Amino acid sequence: MPLIGTAGHVDHGKSTLIRRITGRDPDRWAEEKRRGLTIDLGFAWASLPDGTEVSFVDVPGHERYLKNMLAGVEAIGVALFVVAADEGWMPQSEEHLAVLDLLEVTKGVVALTKVDLVDDELVELATAEIAEQLAGSSLEGAPIHPVSGVTGEGIDDLLVTLAVLTGEESPDDGRPRLWVDRSFTISGAGTVVTGSLLGGRLSADDTIEIYPTGRLARIRGLQSHETSHSSVGPGRRVAVNLAGVDHNEVARGDMIGLRGQWDLTSRLAVGLRTARFAGSLDQRGAYQIHVGSGAHRVDIIGLDGEVAVLGTDRSLPLAVGDRFILRDTGRHLVVAGGRVLDPDPGPTRRALVTSAGIDPEKGSAAIATRLLGIRRSDSVQRLAAHSGGGSPREAFVVGDQALDPSYQVELARRAVKLVEGQHRRHPLRPGLPIATLAGRLGVSTQIVEALVDRSGDLTRHGPDVALSDHEAALTEDQTRAWERARERLSQGLAVPDDTDLGVDPEILHLKLRSGDLVRISPGLVYLPEQVEELKAHMASLGADFTVAEFRDVAHLSRKYAVPILEWSDKEGLTVRRGDLRRFR
Repeated sequence: MPLIGTAGHVDHGKSTLIRRITGRDPDRWAEEKRRGLTIDLGFAWASLPDGTEVSFVDVPGHERYLKNMLAGVEAIGVALFVVAADEGWMPQSEEHLAVLDLLEVTKGVVALTKVDLVDDELVELATAEIAEQLAGSSLEGAPIHPVSGVTGEGIDDLLVTLAVLTGEESPDDGRPRLWVDRSFTISGAGTVVTGSLLGGRLSADDTIEIYPTGRLARIRGLQSHETSHSSVGPGRRVAVNLAGVDHNEVARGDMIGLRGQWDLTSRLAVGLRTARFAGSLDQRGAYQIHVGSGAHRVDIIGLDGEVAVLGTDRSLPLAVGDRFILRDTGRHLVVAGGRVLDPDPGPTRRALVTSAGIDPEKGSAAIATRLLGIRRSDSVQRLAAHSGGGSPREAFVVGDQALDPSYQVELARRAVKLVEGQHRRHPLRPGLPIATLAGRLGVSTQIVEALVDRSGDLTRHGPDVALSDHEAALTEDQTRAWERARERLSQGLAVPDDTDLGVDPEILHLKLRSGDLVRISPGLVYLPEQVEELKAHMASLGADFTVAEFRDVAHLSRKYAVPILEWSDKEGLTVRRGDLRRFR
């Protein structure tokens, strides 16, 4: 079920109302009880009239503790907005409503508290004032229930409305995330963290990752509403007992989720909307971004209308659609909020334009497709992390890498041009080496291989890529030059240096590749039949022979004998032991 969160001005009776509904005191600290003032998040639960058990998050109303309020409000699905009938609309009423409006909380009910202290006329005036203040916000038209946390007046009707508002299941996309708001140690159990579970289910023995630190831990046990569970779904307050991590290694503002499902960012493009009382934003201002249960320093890197590029001082596990609040730290005032549009935007000017076309309300597949269209190429895992689990439609996928279809077409076209250029420069070579082509295209060799496999214009010749209709053939003049060189080589084993054969190096390259020549060393090539003759000389020398013995039997100088025998060692034809060799 959606979590229910309170909001409203200090001392308007939020905690008293929660105590009346749940029978539990949400104020956890001794100082809160002594001062009668909520200073941190409180938690409770109750069964609604339809039997549904729901979680409540109670937030502080004093402006001094707004940071703590913001740590708990992001996860709520239903707002329980509290206004005291004896005081009416107050400054923190306005700021808390702004927070809910900026977070786009559309489900809510107003509890007009302390009606036991005023007459009916003042209740009517307060009700009219609240409806007027809600106009134009995400809670416009929300039902208003006069209640008393002391006498219980109106509580039953309020609970019926809450049951209606929480009737929908919390979304479960298989990507659980729990923003940590408390971390502590229990004797005999170890580290326990608490938070509001969203997005998916956690189970005992799951391996979780702590973001952004990357620490891994195992879920030893789960509790919700003081009851142990083997598995807990989204929309509930959860206490998670972790094995393998100390409580000092996880803190408020961290997030736990399944390993590898989330990606970190410290630079993001967002859709930004200013609070209705805040006016325009100044890029040079000092701001904090409140997201999940944390607050972090943030800079406005670029701003264009309702799209901005932000830079945070901490890496955060964010996806498209995640909501946030922007607070001016100088004025201690909520000034804006919005949703993440791109967790990994490109250059600022381009990002301000491209991000404007991302719709967080679209499904995860549509978001992944849009992100890939902007980035042109990205890993499947990152696209899933950034889109909420989506896979891009019609993508060209090679291994874990996805390419936008238009980018695939462009790469294929560029590959053809590069191979054509290679053929013009080196017509006798089989083509362009795959590794070279991949480097010039700026992609992996696996992607090049996949592009070639799909192309009707390109083909592979071993490690090379060629045009499908390309044939490496000698011209008549080149053929004659080769025949002359071949004749010179065949005159004896004391062959001329290959630079003295009078043929283009490209011809030598072609003949070496085709097997019509064998390279022994730089400058030294032989015909295949000459290589067989050299092998025969080695074989004739018996079990062990020296360089000098081979030199004499082959009628060659040391200039030839040494490189030939070194080549035969590398080829495995001979085995060298000291100064002796054995022919294999």
